[in-house]
Parts: sequence; structure tokens; C-alpha cells
Amino acid sequence: MSHIPTNTTLLREILTGFIRNEVQKTGMTRVVVGLSGGVDSALSALLAAEALGPTNVLAILMPYRSSHADSQAHAEMVVNKCGIESLLIDISPQIDAYFERFPDADSRRRGNKMARERMTILYDHSMRWNGLVLGTSNKTELLLGYGTLYGDMASAINPLGDLYKTQIWALAKAVGVPEVIVTKVPSADLWLGQTDEGELGFTYREVDKLLYLMVDQRYTKPELVAAGFPERFVEDIAMRIMMSQFKRRLPVIAKVSQRTIDRDFRYSRDWGK
Repeated sequence: MSHIPTNTTLLREILTGFIRNEVQKTGMTRVVVGLSGGVDSALSALLAAEALGPTNVLAILMPYRSSHADSQAHAEMVVNKCGIESLLIDISPQIDAYFERFPDADSRRRGNKMARERMTILYDHSMRWNGLVLGTSNKTELLLGYGTLYGDMASAINPLGDLYKTQIWALAKAVGVPEVIVTKVPSADLWLGQTDEGELGFTYREVDKLLYLMVDQRYTKPELVAAGFPERFVEDIAMRIMMSQFKRRLPVIAKVSQRTIDRDFRYSRDWGK
């Protein structure tokens, strides 16, 4: 089976440098991060505090009335460890007011609404605080499309998007994310009893091994099966990646001119600087 290279010392240096450079390129000095109490947002917050200094990081905690009590407690644990400023905003009033009109909405609709509501709050405070929204989505989630478009997948910069979940755990432990956060069962906490792996139908450790060979090492389907992965699992993951491609790129623009944005008119983020 595959082993995903994880040099935590080098990763820490690269990612803190990335945060510092990308923020400074915009002429800003601050970032805003949504702290959920999970390992991904905790790691983003710690890296940002190290890169920019604690006074330049604002954490926003946005529980819903059904959120697990541990989520807020763990988020506050990260705030205290980093020494960063924080803000608590209960999203229950606006979510409940909206779904009073749509009482038959299922858990997925409600979860998507919560994720997008949280992101609107982050962007509002990014303007108030003059800081960039810091991303928390990892490579596993992005490849599988396991996230809400314009919700938790949105950000101005994302230091974690090229790290698989298993790499997140290793780096989080190395930089000092509290052990209780690193080892707890991953959950977006969008509804009572929800867990990532229960919803996905497989573990992060299982799928990361497959994704690393499939994406990074470019293994073919026969090679993946020969490596010991069930054929149906390989096909399922390949389909998930393909069907969620729209989440990983800008909206498709109809081409009617000689130079179309994101097609022929393509420049790096800091073009002209």
C-alpha cells in the first residue's frame, strides 16, 4: 500500500511562508478564519498565528443550536492556545427563520445553508477587519467534492488544499493542535450524529492511500487494483472526482470573444506586481 510523504518540518515552513506571502501581496496583514472545533480549521489558525502573529488573526466561532458542545469548547481551546482574537456568533436565529418557510427541508439542505451562512459571516467580517478569509478545506475533501460550494470550500487563500487528511493529522500534531482535536472523529457537525466517514462510507486513511496513488502517482485503474484496492472502490472514487470537478474551478463562461476569462485571458494571482 502507498505511503504519503509527510515532512512536517518542511510543510510547516512552506505553509507559514505561503500565508505570509499571499496576504502581503494583497497589501493586507490580517486573516479571518472560521473555527469549527475540528482539526482542519485549528491547523489553519495555528499556522496563520505563527505566520502573521496572533494579533493579525481573527477566529469566528459560529455554532448552531444543535452543534455538539465539544465543537465550541475545542474551538475556544485553539483560540486560547494561539492567543488570537475571537468572536462568537450563533447562527441559529437566521437559519431557523429561513427554514420556517421550508419546514420539509432535509438535513443536507439545512447543512448546506449553514455552511454558506457561516461563509457570508466570515466575508462580512473580513471586510470589517480588513483581512482575507483563510481556507480550511484539505486535498481529500476537495478531490472528493466533500464540501459546500461557496460555503466551507470558499476562501481567499487556502494553506491546506494540497494536504491529504492524513497529512493534516500529522502536521496538526507537529505544530501543537491539542490532542483531543487531532484524535476525535471527523465531523462537519451539520446535524446530530453526523460524521464525515459515516457519510462518505469509507475512512480517510483508506481513501487517502488510493487518492495519493491515483492523483499524485498517476496509477491506472489496473495498477490500483493490482495494488490491492477493490475495483468498485476505485471506480467509485474516480467517479466522485470526475463529478465534483465543477466545484474545483471557476464557473464555466460561455466563449464569445477572442480572449475569455479563465480560458485565453489567464494570469497568475499577482499578475502585474
